[in-house]
Order: sequence, then C-alpha cells, then structure tokens
Amino acid sequence: MQVAEEMIQGSQALDDARGLVVLAADLDTTYLKANFGARYLHLLTIGKALAVKYFLRVYRQDPNYRFDLEYWIGKSYQFGLDFDNAMKFYDLYKRKLEGRSNYQGADLIPMEVVDKSIVECMNGKELVANPGNFSIVNIGREINSEYEDYAPVLNEAEDEIIFTSRRRDGNLNQNVADDNKPFEDIFIARKKDGVWEYASNIGSHVNTEFHDSNLALSADGKTLYILKDEGNGDIYYCKQLPDGSWGAALPLPGKVNSSFEEKSVSISKDGKTLYFSSNRPGGLGGTDIYQATQDASGAWTNIKNLGPRINTPFDEEGPFIGYDMVTLYFSSKGHKNMGGYDIFRSVYDPKEGKWSPAENLGYPINTPDDDIFYITSADGKRAYYSSVREDGLGYTDIYLITTPEGMKDQETEALAAEEVDPQMDPGPEPEPEPERVAAVEERKPLRFVVTVVDGKSQSPVSAKVGLQGLRDNVVVGSRQTSPGVYEFTITHPEAKDYRLSVEKEGFVFVNQQINLPGTSSGQEIRARTIAMQPLNVGTRSILRNIYFDYDKATFRTESYTELNKLLAMLRQNPSVKVEISGHTDNWGHWRYNRELSQRRAEAVKDFLTGKGVDPRRIRAVGYGESRPIASNDDEKDGRELNRRVEFVVLQN
Repeated sequence: MQVAEEMIQGSQALDDARGLVVLAADLDTTYLKANFGARYLHLLTIGKALAVKYFLRVYRQDPNYRFDLEYWIGKSYQFGLDFDNAMKFYDLYKRKLEGRSNYQGADLIPMEVVDKSIVECMNGKELVANPGNFSIVNIGREINSEYEDYAPVLNEAEDEIIFTSRRRDGNLNQNVADDNKPFEDIFIARKKDGVWEYASNIGSHVNTEFHDSNLALSADGKTLYILKDEGNGDIYYCKQLPDGSWGAALPLPGKVNSSFEEKSVSISKDGKTLYFSSNRPGGLGGTDIYQATQDASGAWTNIKNLGPRINTPFDEEGPFIGYDMVTLYFSSKGHKNMGGYDIFRSVYDPKEGKWSPAENLGYPINTPDDDIFYITSADGKRAYYSSVREDGLGYTDIYLITTPEGMKDQETEALAAEEVDPQMDPGPEPEPEPERVAAVEERKPLRFVVTVVDGKSQSPVSAKVGLQGLRDNVVVGSRQTSPGVYEFTITHPEAKDYRLSVEKEGFVFVNQQINLPGTSSGQEIRARTIAMQPLNVGTRSILRNIYFDYDKATFRTESYTELNKLLAMLRQNPSVKVEISGHTDNWGHWRYNRELSQRRAEAVKDFLTGKGVDPRRIRAVGYGESRPIASNDDEKDGRELNRRVEFVVLQN
C-alpha cells in the first residue's frame, strides 16, 4: 500500500497503482483506506463505474469516513449511467453540506459543483432515453492498438489518417514516461482499395523522443498542425514534402501562440480562418475557443473570442470547423452537458453575424466521461473521434461515426444494388398509381421486452441491459418498467440483427445475437427471458463471439466486445478464478490442434492480464479436438461449434 500511495502522489504509473490498491481492497474489504484508494484510481484511469463498489464498502462500514463520500458515490454512479442513484447520493451530500455550512476541510466539494452534477444527471437521463441514430464502429486494429489512440485527423479524401498513440510498437523512444506508459508519438495510415493499411510512425522529422501530438490536418493533407510543449503548450506546423515525408515543425506565425496554453486547432477549408483553444486572460472562464484570420504575410492575427454562444465559464476544447466553413463542432464542460466534455455543434449565420445556440450531439456519442476531438467528413455524413467503449482494443480507440443521413444513403445504395440489374432493359415507365402513392401506411415501433431472472431462484434481477445493432452498433432506446424488466423500442423499418447484453455482479455475463423484426402496421411485442448463471464453482460458459485470424491466435476486431465483457466480469468479481480453455474441430493433426488451442487460450489470458487482472486468477489450457460438443461430420452444426473458447469457474 505504501508503494501505491507514492505512485498516486506522484501521479505516476496509475494503472500499476490501481492494481496494487484493488488487490489490497479485495483481500480485506474492511480496509477502508485501500477501498477508498481503489475508487480514486478507478476514477483517474478507466472503468470509472467500477469505483462505486469500493465506495459503497466504505459507506456501509463508516458513512463518516470522509466528508465528501456521498458525492464520490454519486459521481461513480453517474459514470455508470445510473443517474437516479447518482442524484440520490448527490442529494445526501447536499443535505450534509447544508447542515455544516461552515465546513472548510480539504474534502469539501462546493455546493455549486454538486448542483452542476445533478443538472448533468438530469440531462443524461433525457439524452440516454432518446439515443441518436448513430452508427459508432471501431475503425479497426489496423489503426487502434492496446494502448491509447486518439485525436484523429483526416484529409478531405478520407484516405489518409494521422493520430496520436502511446503504443510501444513503432515508438521512437522505447523507454517509458513518468506514468510507466510509452511516450506520445504521431502515427499515420493510408487507405488502399477502401481498406486501411497498418499505421506506422510518421517519422523523426515530426516526432521527438518525448511527447508529440497532432492537432489538425489541412483539407488537402499537405499541412499538419501539432502541439509542442513550449510556452505551456504552443501550436506548430509542418509541410508535406514532394516525396511524401514531412518537413521540420515550425512555430505558427502570428499572435496565436502565447505564454498561456494553446492546445487544439482547426483550420477552414480555404485556409484563411483558424480556430483554437486557449486559457489566455480575457475569456469567459477556463479554456475558451478563439478565431484568428491570416494576413497578407501569412501571419495569424485579429484574434477574437467566439463569445457566449460557444464559450461558457467552464472549459471548451477541440474545435473543428466543418467543410461548409460555418458549422463548428467543439467539446464543452458547460452548456447542456451530461458530464465531462460533451461534443456540441453550432452554426454561424453570416447575415446575423451570430453563432446558433450550442446543440449537444447526444448519446451515445456523448457520455458522462470526456468526449472530445470530433471531426467530420467533407459531406458531413461521417465523423471520427476517440472514445473508451466496450468494443475497444485498448484504452482510448478511434471510431467511425455514420450519421442517420449517411446510413440512409448506404441502405438506399445497397437496395439499389440488389434490386436493379444494369444490363436489364427497364422497359417503359409505368403509369403512376395515385391511390397507392397517397396511401401511406403508418408504421408502429416494435416493443421488445427483456426479463432478467436468477437462473437458480427464478427471481427478478436488476441488471445492466443493452441492445444495439450487431454490425452498426446503433443503440436502441430503453426503459426499466419494473424490477428485472426492460422494454426496448425498435424503430428500424426492417428486420435486423442485434446484440443483447446483460451484466450483473455475481453472474456470468450474457452477450447474445438475436434477429428482430422492424416496425409494422400493428403494435407488435416480442419478449425474451434471460436466466443469469451465478458464478458458482463449475459454472461454464462458451465465449462464442471471440474470433481469431485463420490458423492463428490473433484476435479479429469484432472479438473485443466479448473480451471486454469477460474483463468487466472479472473486475466486478475479484474473488473469481477461471480456466480459459481453447478447443478445435478434428481437421488437421491432433498435436497441431492442441498447440493452436493452447495459444488461443493463452491469447485470451494475455489480454486479461494486460488489463490488470492478476495472472494467478486465470489458467489457460488448450484441449484441441479432445472435447467436442457436436459431431465433426458437418461444418455449420458441428465443426463450427467445436471451434470455441470457454471459461469455467474454478473458485469464487
């Protein structure tokens, strides 16, 4: 515990410190200092919603352990999208603060901070109940890594991406920074035949041996803007050379850089207007977004604060000016926010000379955590940003967002491709049918009701239940109608494959693929009961959604949702020990099959231990073809089922 405290105080190796403190907390649930420290480190790193279990351990044993304890319980519930419980504990803290209005301890959370958190929860309830029809898909392992990958910028053609990564492979400095992670480096990847090639380091002309981060890319992809640790943070730029390499970084000419922070930048398509963030004096509070224009000499001058429609008393960051040069996307801790930074949009009216009121892009793009550095395509139908999501390869990953308009166009193109034969004579144009055109059938959404029960007692279980498109990750809106009963509203017009996920501490997670019909003329209801398996010794579950490259032990991108569910289950249940077993069909030599299954089981173990799970909790075993669950005589109903990874509970 002494070592972990030193790591925390020095803000170093937080992931390592978290592992030590969580181990101490789980070994002794009455050790209040360790349990409170476990929550602190979860909130500083990833898995913020997991902090609540440690807070509640402290709260149940000593509600007066810290003055601000109820506030932090509320904050961890907020990160987990449990806004009702979050507001309950925020209110408890407010009543405590009102009763001791003269309290001045170091663990005081001011009333205005608590009130803002309550408003964020109210906003969050509204936004989560009405999710946007956005497809948010991991851009893939060609770009993302097991480390942090963030701040993507693309050229107008969307065939070149530049981003910042803390990966080890390709990093110019093989040593680590103070936090025990590789230094930031800038990476680049290009798209060939519609597929991203694997990213590589952009080179020593741009990167140094220490932290380097990109900020923006011009529309033609020829000018890259980067952040340098000069003057508390200054903006530099470099030009692409004729051979495709990049020239040396030069400070931005003009008055943008100052002795204060300048941390992000975006440049208009015509190259004449620049938007940036700064905490220089004269703003509305915190970090504000400013505008600069280029003079005849190429210097950036005429610095102007964008005003209260954009900026607030809180921080604004990550501006991106759309290709129409009037739509500004930015992140803010103010406005109608659900916690951390949320991404907003505002449109400039040249006639009025004003920006429109900031509009929250909504859930699931925004979350109670930080959502930042959002950029769009030239036609506005796609966007890119970095986020921590359940299908991530590592910490922060880069995602492709397709807007409803873009998805509609994709569906239309797909239907056209299926229905129209370009070599077929379409014949004469048919006569219009006025009656059929006029009669538009009203379509009603499908109600999908999920009931969650304990598989042993059959009693209702309140759990974390989610439903989203299997391929596009579009989130379906839901509400809990009673304990253990959840109702989803399907508004998609056609039948579609979905992923139903159910998680609850003490039980095996459920991650099912289901097909549901779309809207219909009548009010249709579909129902499903999920019987949760308690994590008792001997409980076995097949990890059906883990996919490997052919004949290898490397994961495909679509495996990470299942892997992260398994990781979350082990984090939620720290006393559980499991065996991860690999299995194959009987094609090929038995010895090779045994070796392949062992490597695949070990790959799952390596993923989990790389995320901080104690290696002593996991045993990896390859059984090869020796334990089939179906006949190997048939592919679909036999060999395919035998090729699997399982886990079995060894101890709890």
